[in-house]
Amino acid sequence: MNKEYVAPPYRIKMVEPIKITTKEERITYLKEAGYNPFSLRSEDVYIDLLTDSGTGAMSHFQWAALMQGDEAYAGSRSFFKFEQVVKDITGYKYIIPAHQGRGAEQVMLPQLVKHDSMVFISNMHFDTTRAHVEIAGARAIDCVIDECFDTETYHPFKGNFDVKRLEEIILDKGKENVAGIIMTITNNSAGGQPVSIDNMKKTVAIARKYDIPVIIDGARYAENAYFVKQREEGYHEKTVKEIAREVFDLADIFLMSAKKDGLSNIGGIIAIKDNEDLYNQCRTYIVPMEGFPTYGGLTGRDMEVLAVGLKEALEEDFLRHRLDQVRYLGDRLRDAGVPIQYPTGGHAVFVDCKKFAPHIPYHQFPAQSVTNALYLETGVRAVEIGSFLLGRNPDTHENLESPLELMRLTIPRRTYTYKHLDVVASGVIEVFKRREQLKGLTFEYEPPVLRHFTAKLKPIE
Repeated sequence: MNKEYVAPPYRIKMVEPIKITTKEERITYLKEAGYNPFSLRSEDVYIDLLTDSGTGAMSHFQWAALMQGDEAYAGSRSFFKFEQVVKDITGYKYIIPAHQGRGAEQVMLPQLVKHDSMVFISNMHFDTTRAHVEIAGARAIDCVIDECFDTETYHPFKGNFDVKRLEEIILDKGKENVAGIIMTITNNSAGGQPVSIDNMKKTVAIARKYDIPVIIDGARYAENAYFVKQREEGYHEKTVKEIAREVFDLADIFLMSAKKDGLSNIGGIIAIKDNEDLYNQCRTYIVPMEGFPTYGGLTGRDMEVLAVGLKEALEEDFLRHRLDQVRYLGDRLRDAGVPIQYPTGGHAVFVDCKKFAPHIPYHQFPAQSVTNALYLETGVRAVEIGSFLLGRNPDTHENLESPLELMRLTIPRRTYTYKHLDVVASGVIEVFKRREQLKGLTFEYEPPVLRHFTAKLKPIE
């Protein structure tokens, strides 16, 4: 196993002080937050690994670009600069900005749902995608390979579609009832795991056979392309941008939360390869939902920042260090016996809480319990990716059991040092040593949609 980790390919030119709290203070803060770290004040968090969405540090090139923003309501020069960069990366004809990924989803997905009983099939839907599928009147079906659920065993592309099962689902549901096939890259819910080009080609071949549109959910498409370069035969000599273009060539639609591999604090993208009718539908729908089609809820400054960040995210020195930070934290935890999704993915280390706290049943949210314990131990905020996030069956309203109960330690881009990650590792290891003492949780308040964001919980005595 390679234990060499590359140094950051950047210098630190600005610092932000962070507050160190006592354990007694954190006990109070967590109780006031309803045992839900989403409700903590950021100033009460020492190291914030809740998400990598919009939490990274911008480059000096981005800060300079921000000052060039054209704040025209319609047709701003900032839009056309942003549009050209997205066209250059994707090769797609039609580009619409949105305020973030879920804005892109709420505009696009309803256009593909033609009648009741339709489904979207994905290697794995993430939370907001699943919610927007259901809000649009469809249902979400996951179709990832079984190797994804074996967290201990190495597989280079655990995010892959199970292509045999994919075709079986299409035949069972009827091709006319499949609104779209969503390729999530990297596969967040699987542990930030990549998808191979070979698997994408096989998935797309099935989609073409049954005339089903293919959507890329590509918040972390650049990280996925770098994994392909590292791990897939025939791609070692290609650039990340070349690999990404090959992926975009396969699909029909690209939806992106640009707060990840756009290296921006806000922004989303709808890109359509060549379907003018679909573009016009989205262009019409975005006006009441997001804003005029040439700003989509963003300022000109935001689009200037994105035009730079989208290019910086494809730089291989950046990606090498980015993935090494994740690998470093994962190696620290594995060396101490902490169960994680292995190999580590592109944006986070995912702790396997079914193995970490097997005495807590899924409906008492073991990963949420571990997440809370980590905050109490050392002031680190992580996030649960398991049954708490998965929610309820939209038809029966019963709690769904996630096949994986994960605590996601999500590393913001260009933000923390290896020493910060040592603090995180030490905190997780300490919680692991007394894992038998952890208790499950139950609801005090449960919202009907995306409950994990705003629910209030309490420990089970």
